[in-house]
Amino acid sequence: MDRGIKNGFWHAWFIGLGAITADIIYMLLVYLGMIHLLNAPFVKAFLWMFGFFVLVYTGLESIKNAGVISESELRGNGNTLTNSFLAGFLMSLFNPLSILFWLGIYGSILANVANSYPVQQLMIFSGAIVLGVLLWDVTMAAASSIFRRFLKTGLLKTISWMSGLSLIGFGFYFGVQAFQLLFLR
Repeated sequence: MDRGIKNGFWHAWFIGLGAITADIIYMLLVYLGMIHLLNAPFVKAFLWMFGFFVLVYTGLESIKNAGVISESELRGNGNTLTNSFLAGFLMSLFNPLSILFWLGIYGSILANVANSYPVQQLMIFSGAIVLGVLLWDVTMAAASSIFRRFLKTGLLKTISWMSGLSLIGFGFYFGVQAFQLLFLR
């Protein structure tokens, strides 16, 4: 959304394309059996702690920099489409939520469904997931580039504050999960 607001549709969409590329890599890792790595308590604890630190840090930065946003930033800063793609790819590849979702949730569901459906059907289901994510990316890219004309500094600050608080909340959820895994089980 941020890239779309600042640079327009194509940059936002290339962020999404980079992210879906990382998602496809995780889907392939699930197909290749990497889900078993997540069963190790050390790996789970590391992912929860990493998620805690990344989300809380990102949330605090969002709140701290909320007052720095200006309408002049809405005109773009010269990012290339390649930079946008790489930013989306790296954010998704190293995002603990992506790792937990694709390897944990998607992998668990796939393991259960694999007993009931042939491989071709699983590929169709996975293709439908990718198509859905692509449609979501196009929708978000369009929304961010359309609404960028209407956003004023005060609203941008409010959005940054709310986003930051949301990230911190999810970060603490991850922290509680790590604490429970390390000390209460």
